[in-house]
Amino acid sequence: MSKPIVVIKFGTASITHKSGELNEEILQEIARQVSILSADYQIVMVSSGAVGAGRGYIQHYKGTIAERKAAAAIGNPLLLAKYTQYFAKYGITVAQSLCERHHFANRNQFLQLKETYQELWNNGIIPIANENDVVSNLELKFSDNDELATLIATGFGADTLLLCTSVGGLLDADKNIIPFIPKVDASVLGLANDDKSSLGLGGMISKLTYTRLATRMGTRVVIFGMKPADGMLKAINNQNGTSFAAQKVALNARQKWLASGSLIAGKVQVDTGAVLALENRKSLLAVGIKKVIGVFEKSEVFEILDEKKNVIAIARARESSKVITENLKTQNFEVANADDIVIL
Repeated sequence: MSKPIVVIKFGTASITHKSGELNEEILQEIARQVSILSADYQIVMVSSGAVGAGRGYIQHYKGTIAERKAAAAIGNPLLLAKYTQYFAKYGITVAQSLCERHHFANRNQFLQLKETYQELWNNGIIPIANENDVVSNLELKFSDNDELATLIATGFGADTLLLCTSVGGLLDADKNIIPFIPKVDASVLGLANDDKSSLGLGGMISKLTYTRLATRMGTRVVIFGMKPADGMLKAINNQNGTSFAAQKVALNARQKWLASGSLIAGKVQVDTGAVLALENRKSLLAVGIKKVIGVFEKSEVFEILDEKKNVIAIARARESSKVITENLKTQNFEVANADDIVIL
């Protein structure tokens, strides 16, 4: 039996000094602790830090898009070289995986990525993923590496997603780390603030948003910090940081990919009858649609909203938004098949 998969994400603030320079003591600890975990798990690392590592080489750096891309181009090989150096002490080879959003939105490209990672694991190699900032289209970027890590975790069916943060976990009103949260709801999201480092893109709100998605897809999430001794090793055992319970789901791999990796092209608002039908695993028919919002083509993915405009599901369209709009009163006109609908 293959090992369970663990995805570990390190943000910029977790692995760099405030100046942006790589914190080599932390990188050494990451290599040591990941080497221990690799005996029992298939590991994917998602590491930020390339922009921070490279920005010192850009004169008069101000953080423009072009400067960030240039800094990433410099910083990516610097970051990977350090990881290569420290993992080599434990006889582990690492591989760089620069990802773009469309690699997850396209099912065939996603499966190729999955096969590549499996080949790396078969040879004892740990992939280190990061966004391909140098060429990523602004409109199709990951919101941050929390999203990239979540898409890998949910798409690969990971057992656990570890999100490393400089604050060590989710804090309550008294600034104490909450050890366990059974479900991410509005009260939990309300605990987050929007603080983020000057070098990073994410924050606790981002982490909780993607934690909610991951747990809904059946992946346990731990938000942890590296400051405690053996912080990562303790986190995997729910002894460091905040652990979020995985929710029970009955989705196959393709449905998990559809729910998490797809790019949303539009929305469809439905009536209460259609909501009930969807909950009973029926297909979405045109007669249950109240409004088509946005423009999408056949086979693109859209969100399904209830009458209060809450997102209740996502689906792959059997027809374009134009054709659907023209057939709203047509009986038995199937907009999305039950197999292509995922209830959220």
